[in-house]
Amino acid sequence: MPIVKEVTHKFEINPLACGQAVLSMLSGLDFGDIFKIVKTEKETTLKDMKNALEFLEIKIGNERKEAESISDLPNIALLSLETPKCWHWSLFFKGKIYDPEFGILDDFPPSRRKYFWELFD
Repeated sequence: MPIVKEVTHKFEINPLACGQAVLSMLSGLDFGDIFKIVKTEKETTLKDMKNALEFLEIKIGNERKEAESISDLPNIALLSLETPKCWHWSLFFKGKIYDPEFGILDDFPPSRRKYFWELFD
């Protein structure tokens, strides 16, 4: 399944489903399908995310990189952000951050550390 051509933003369906929201936005699948793929409605680990991306046939770069600004990001990236509350998954897609908690953003939500993995079809 290729990455969607245009992202439809989705908010978390529960406060722990940011990873599933990112996967839903990337694939266009609904939350029910994504919950089945990741086998949880709660927090997702990097391993969970990588397994789901592999299932969805979306390639993820091997290297985790740190971002200081949005200009450090590639065209499409999985973001791991240390927000004031917790570690949080988000999506960067063609110039915008599609965040499951904060909405569509032009810059990172409040975060101490920002990491990313490039995503490919």
